[in-house]
Amino acid sequence: MKNGMNNLLKLEELGQFLLSIILFNQLDYAWWIFPAFILLPDLSMIGYLANPKTGAWLYNFLHHKLVAITILILGFWLNYSLLTLAGVILFGHSAVDRIFGYGLKFNDNFKNTHLGWIGKKD
Repeated sequence: MKNGMNNLLKLEELGQFLLSIILFNQLDYAWWIFPAFILLPDLSMIGYLANPKTGAWLYNFLHHKLVAITILILGFWLNYSLLTLAGVILFGHSAVDRIFGYGLKFNDNFKNTHLGWIGKKD
């Protein structure tokens, strides 16, 4: 039962990733921008150089879908395509992360996420 629910949730995330591609295609950017920028939100992991709490906060901020949607809507509202692009990239990236089991982080350890522990527990 649990595996079936996990698959259902991954399908939902796949749908959201496909939506990000559709939204990107509505923007006036070359196709290669999407794959070139899709991993940029992972630069937020640099916060872990300070400490786990700062790392988790920065990571979660740039991987939270409400933040992505807010930036996306703000970009549409202001007719500012770079902001819209940022929202699309954040949204699409977050969906892909969830597909692969990388969830929002708890502040004790990078591997401790809202989707469970990443990899084998030490």
